[in-house]
Amino acid sequence: MYNATEHIADISKTNYANAVKLASLSLENAEKLVKLNLSTAKAALAQGVEGAQAAASVKDVQELFALRAKFTEAGVQAATGYSRTLYELSSEAQSQFSAFAEEAWAMYTKGVASWMESATKAAPAGSDVAVNALKSTFAASTAAFDQFQRATKQVVNLADASVRAAAASTQKTTGKGKRAA
Repeated sequence: MYNATEHIADISKTNYANAVKLASLSLENAEKLVKLNLSTAKAALAQGVEGAQAAASVKDVQELFALRAKFTEAGVQAATGYSRTLYELSSEAQSQFSAFAEEAWAMYTKGVASWMESATKAAPAGSDVAVNALKSTFAASTAAFDQFQRATKQVVNLADASVRAAAASTQKTTGKGKRAA
């Protein structure tokens, strides 16, 4: 016999486990971001102090221009490094959240399929049309989500390639500027 209460309890347990996992994943990624920002702030402060001390000891205009070029280059490299690390953290988080969503969706579809199978067996005679409509709707929803997921992966891969190309271009430009100086 079909017991709806057990299915609802199972769904609640799964939802609770997913909420805990999502919260844990979110906090883990937030912690990485905070660490990155703190280390970047410390490095910026140290560079500012170093720059102020160096500027205080400048003796002529040529030395001032050389100092300015040195700290400009260091600033560009720091910004590029920060951006690259931030992008890597974001990509990693996106990958983790995508894997979580795929896993949750797989569990959801499995649970709904199980529920529909049980409900179909317990359905009263003559409800075949309604049951088939429900199954058809669920199959269409699953197919649409799968298509959306594939399209999202393609967009993410394209964006990743674009960002990597831009980072490589920036790094080449910074390297050319360094050689010219």
